[in-house]
Amino acid sequence: MASSEKKKAIERKAKRANGPVRASLRNLGMSARKVRVIADGIRNRSLSYAFAFLSTQKKACCAPLKKLLESAAANADLRKLDIDELNISELHVDKGPIRKKFMPRAQGRATKIRKQSSHIEVVLSSK
Repeated sequence: MASSEKKKAIERKAKRANGPVRASLRNLGMSARKVRVIADGIRNRSLSYAFAFLSTQKKACCAPLKKLLESAAANADLRKLDIDELNISELHVDKGPIRKKFMPRAQGRATKIRKQSSHIEVVLSSK
């Protein structure tokens, strides 16, 4: 039984090695709604355009997104792909886990605080 599982794992690994270039960022400490505003501006664009776009924006999520794209570019470089010809074919921003805290308020009450996080996945492909 273990041999069939190992064969499946080898097939998945080969499929991923020949497939598109991927990079992911998990548990980013910003809400997905705020990250999607910037992600919509670089989706289906070239990698060079995305770097220029992210460096001109003044949102807090631009630095983690830029770092994620640099990681994806490094993954493409390991596969000997030309970085100048890569496009962002998919860019998913999903909700992550929500940390819940309580803040003390007046007269013995408490208010819930929901610290949201997000998961981002980038898929690069050739033009």
